[in-house]
Amino acid sequence: MTAATTGWRLSIHDTLGSTSDLCRERAEAGEPDGFAVVARRQARGRGRTGRAWDSPVGNLYMSILLRPAGAAREAGLWSLVAGVAVAEMLAQWLGDAAPVALKWPNDALLDGRKMVGILVDSALTPSGEIDWLVIGYGVNVAVAPPRTDRETACMADLIDPPAIETLAWSLLGQLALWRDRYLTDGFAPVRAAWLARAQPIGTPMTVKLPERIWAGNFGGLDEHGGLMLATEHGVRVFSAGEVLLDAAAMPSPASGSGE
Repeated sequence: MTAATTGWRLSIHDTLGSTSDLCRERAEAGEPDGFAVVARRQARGRGRTGRAWDSPVGNLYMSILLRPAGAAREAGLWSLVAGVAVAEMLAQWLGDAAPVALKWPNDALLDGRKMVGILVDSALTPSGEIDWLVIGYGVNVAVAPPRTDRETACMADLIDPPAIETLAWSLLGQLALWRDRYLTDGFAPVRAAWLARAQPIGTPMTVKLPERIWAGNFGGLDEHGGLMLATEHGVRVFSAGEVLLDAAAMPSPASGSGE
């Protein structure tokens, strides 16, 4: 791999249906790498598995178009790259003492409460390589929309947050750093940084799949970004699934496990 840093082109809108939908449209129309879009409000925000994403004014909704070279199997790693980038951005503003942690595959939590969701869309070339990626972020900045299935948090719980535009550029800066590190040095440094902000190895968790739920203990990430779960039947590796984790198990970064 080779590093391929480009200047970001940031477009800011008052209202959009979905920032990721706009990025997908631009990608399919041939937009070059580095396009980013922010909406102050989304009318049709979406999360994983088609879930609606509540998008009140005051939070950061941003999607970024990338065109990295790579095999199809590498597309899933970009969710982890994106997670490390947003965790580093949050640490810059909240301070290292803030208990921000990453939960596989695409969440950032504040003291166990969901604060960030990440959604990665991708398309392949006819030869089976990555054509484009769209990384979509929803960051609770001023508002923590209530959810029935989990607690939520926002940056305003701890600080008087900066302007949305300022946060957008801060996040783009971190994404550029981690994008280049991944393209230059491979997945190993991303994996280490992600694990440093995750729950400790051995933390009890369950992985929910459409066909069943697996219970076990967190075993880290494999070299392909898969979640390793130590079960009573041995270690299983998951490339997809919903992780269910007791909020009390999520540590501050200082107590996380790194490799």
